[in-house]
Amino acid sequence: MLRYRILVSAFPLLVIGALAGTNLIPSAQPCIARRDAAFRIAYAPWQGQQHVAFTTDPKRATVRVQVVDSPELADFSVIDDIETLDTTSCESSGQVHYIAIDAYPSALEPVIYVSTEPGDYRVFVRSKAFSVREAAALLVGASPRFKQAAAASL
Repeated sequence: MLRYRILVSAFPLLVIGALAGTNLIPSAQPCIARRDAAFRIAYAPWQGQQHVAFTTDPKRATVRVQVVDSPELADFSVIDDIETLDTTSCESSGQVHYIAIDAYPSALEPVIYVSTEPGDYRVFVRSKAFSVREAAALLVGASPRFKQAAAASL
């Protein structure tokens, strides 16, 4: 009987622990629109149709993203002075592709190294809603080059 009481009392803690990494009430996620599709950071890892990962080791990277000091030098710039994201452009774009940021990369997904050294892409971020990692993930995830490479390896 004591085991049963311990199990019953521990069950709510197990449920809370399982849900801790997800959003029960999703908030607006960073999003960019490109042509007839939108790309958004996934709420949870299993939601992503595309996956990217980050590394601090430049030798493990398959994509290098340079953080630049000026929007004129960037391939992708994010500049805002607001607390919340405007997702109306993403909602009106038609199909939404979710990009998940994985903690442990697989062999099929791009592994991004972010630094100030020259790279494959250049980003400029001055935002309250976007982080540099999110901007890099969206830029790489929206790139047709990496979609074709992932499709060819399957």
